[in-house]
Amino acid sequence: MTLAFDDILAAKERLQGHIERTPCRRSRTLSEITGAEVWVKFENLQFTAAYKERGALNKLLQLTEAEKKRGVIAASAGNHSQGLAYHAARLGIPVTIVMPKQTPFVKVQQTRAHGAEVVIDGEGYDEASATAMRLREERDLVFVHPFNDLDVMAGQGTVALEMLEDVPDLEILPIPIGGGGLIAGMATAAKHLKPGIKIVGLEPAMYPSFTARMRGVNAGVTTGGSTIAEGIAVKQVGDLSYSVVRPLVDEVLLIEEPFFERAVALYCNVEKTVVEGAGAGALAALLAFPEKFRGKSCGLVITGGNIDTRLLASVLTRELVREQRIVSLRIIGDDRPGLLGTVSAIIGQMGANIIEVAHNRLALDVPAKGAEFDILIETRDARHTQEIIDALREAGYPPRAV
Repeated sequence: MTLAFDDILAAKERLQGHIERTPCRRSRTLSEITGAEVWVKFENLQFTAAYKERGALNKLLQLTEAEKKRGVIAASAGNHSQGLAYHAARLGIPVTIVMPKQTPFVKVQQTRAHGAEVVIDGEGYDEASATAMRLREERDLVFVHPFNDLDVMAGQGTVALEMLEDVPDLEILPIPIGGGGLIAGMATAAKHLKPGIKIVGLEPAMYPSFTARMRGVNAGVTTGGSTIAEGIAVKQVGDLSYSVVRPLVDEVLLIEEPFFERAVALYCNVEKTVVEGAGAGALAALLAFPEKFRGKSCGLVITGGNIDTRLLASVLTRELVREQRIVSLRIIGDDRPGLLGTVSAIIGQMGANIIEVAHNRLALDVPAKGAEFDILIETRDARHTQEIIDALREAGYPPRAV
């Protein structure tokens, strides 16, 4: 059993008119930042905000009438569940979704809104999948795997067809790997159309399931942890998807958490589009390994945009801290009237904004007649922050960042 290019072409015909044909646009700013020629495929513009609709719908459209009446079940951390629930509802097919306990609330809420019965169980995808398999037997449902299924892979492969139709000169496709369904479909399509194109897989450093399998290591031992890229936090890559991908992938890169965060923030600030952690994986790879992509025409897929709003706010704020646009300064001085006013005036005159002030007289490392201030300020950039620090030092109030 393997995935054929004709399967992907057939999937394209089935999906025609049922999903968005999302744009693939060149990003001038991201190209300048990374040094690569960056083309972005906006799969977060699908109705359920993720490419997963493609594979789910391709599978549903091939079910028999008897299977449709029985209903379907799946295990998913979010995007597969939403795509399956949405299109099953359109087709009148009952659907049950098992989601891990740590699934972002926004994904749970949206899946239920599409009419699915949602069962919350398991610490991660693998445990949720075990629950789904048990329920399948108990209720005689059809299991729709999120990645280890040839029909699902074929649907995902249509992403690469569209990208190479729009930008035939693409040289590299950096593709996130969770269970391997997306990269299986995209690599099959891309290598058939353009044998010389380079396929680069991307995994969270906490979940190197594909990398572990390539090295003959037990992935269950090497994976685990809390990652912002929960959509690709899979402990075991699919057997079928691995067999399809392994001969086609040129390299697999492991991405650390700060690069996922920075990529999410860049998409928001530069492209004005909302992206989840896993969805920003391709851009994260360009940020983490610029030398591998510099000067090359790269096709990046925003695989999804379903991120919890509180997490997005945290990521954007953390990026301001990382860029030293939000800084906490600690100032120790004599406890006399007007000290805080003087320091505040200097900061204000320098054009910065004071967000918060914490005043501490009881810390034992502060003199009994002294006072300690932690002042959280917002500045234009790191250079502006340094100018403020220099001004405070010259006025006799040398601060230190905390």
